[in-house]
Amino acid sequence: MPTILNPYLNFRDNAREALNFYQSVFGGDLRVSTFGDYQASEDPAEADKIMHGMLTTPQGLVLMGADTPNSMEYREGSAISISLSGEDEAELRGYYDKLSGDGGSVTVPMEKSPWGDVFGMCKDRYGIGWLVNVNAAQGTTGAP
Repeated sequence: MPTILNPYLNFRDNAREALNFYQSVFGGDLRVSTFGDYQASEDPAEADKIMHGMLTTPQGLVLMGADTPNSMEYREGSAISISLSGEDEAELRGYYDKLSGDGGSVTVPMEKSPWGDVFGMCKDRYGIGWLVNVNAAQGTTGAP
């Protein structure tokens, strides 16, 4: 599987509504996971928020999105991250290291995630958020 570059939209509390809208526009298969599905938030009020949503269309378009937890900053206008996923861990770690280095910052260290993949988040020197996911096995959706 080659490395894939996908847009990843961030919302404060309406990712489910937005992703359902995009599905009505583009069609396709929408899969969502909540913070509660992975016990990923200590705030019970966030259990039903979308931790990861992925819309895949018959035309091959992929759009991802999530709600921003209350513990993380959300600013209108900076509501997009870029997601890289694939199976080549060395390649993906290399991208992560370059993006988070030289003026960038680590948001989530690259390590094994609750869903089994190796996952990390960082911001580059320009403030762009990046999500990097190394699929644990073929057929993995790259969630989140």
